[in-house]
Amino acid sequence: MRTLTLDCKNIYSGNLILVNSEHPVMNQHINYTASLVSVNTKHPGILLDYIAAKELSQITNALDIYNNIIPVSGYRTRKEQKQIYADSVKENGTVFTKKYVALPDRSEHQTGLAIDLAENNDDIDFIRPHFPYAGICMQFRKTAIHYGFIERYPKGKESITGIAHEPWHFRYVGFPHSEIMQMKDLTLEEYIKFIKSFPYAGKHLKFFNYDNNYEIYYVNISQLSQNPVVLPADTTYQISGNNMDGFIITLRK
Repeated sequence: MRTLTLDCKNIYSGNLILVNSEHPVMNQHINYTASLVSVNTKHPGILLDYIAAKELSQITNALDIYNNIIPVSGYRTRKEQKQIYADSVKENGTVFTKKYVALPDRSEHQTGLAIDLAENNDDIDFIRPHFPYAGICMQFRKTAIHYGFIERYPKGKESITGIAHEPWHFRYVGFPHSEIMQMKDLTLEEYIKFIKSFPYAGKHLKFFNYDNNYEIYYVNISQLSQNPVVLPADTTYQISGNNMDGFIITLRK
């Protein structure tokens, strides 16, 4: 057995951090730029977290879509997000901008875990790129789930996410979380809440996929001193903060 040492400041980092209007990016705690890489050689200026970029490349290779789907926007600095918001207000008005553009520090793009994609054509809208539910784009959408990506802002969930339907915006959350969210029709907001019903000291969420068994549970930071997290010695695991109040532990057996 082994005991995990969990640092409270790390609740602001990881594939499952929730970033929205209520839970801002915590730049003072985490250096989100440390793991950034270019999504591909054709678009060296568009950056993602290196694990997310690797998985995106796997999808691109699997579907052979180098010329069909192109990245539009990945990681953004706070300054860039502030400028995009201001420019959109000027060009499109406040009502439109609040629907489609997050305020600075409330944007997933500042984490390096989000990517906007477009079907390749001559006229690509930076704010609302065309990414239909048909053809190669739909193929990408279905395949991405198996590589840890979700469509972050689905139709019908606007009141939960606080953002309008965005078919082009994908977020890396990691596997098997992406597949569980797809199966249960959960947004990231809903999933973070759902996982809290599986505490470390209680019943854990079990998920089975091919040769791997997954076990997922939530650890509240207030309970760490009284209830240290102990894992089997031979188990592979991942830890992610939720950007709120604790950690999500994922075991793979």
